[in-house]
Amino acid sequence: MGKRKLKGLKNFLKEEEGMGTVEIILIIVVLIGLVIIFKTQLRSLVESVFEKITKDSKTVMS
Repeated sequence: MGKRKLKGLKNFLKEEEGMGTVEIILIIVVLIGLVIIFKTQLRSLVESVFEKITKDSKTVMS
């Protein structure tokens, strides 16, 4: 029974195809679109995170 499961897993891995170029390009396009749409929100979030890191690192270093 264990060998049959292992053989089934091997067959599944052999049959499974990797992602195609079109799928990867679509994912990249969607990610770029999201970044463009939420650009200002992302920028303010990243700036606030880096400000907090800088402030907290100054307290640790003192």
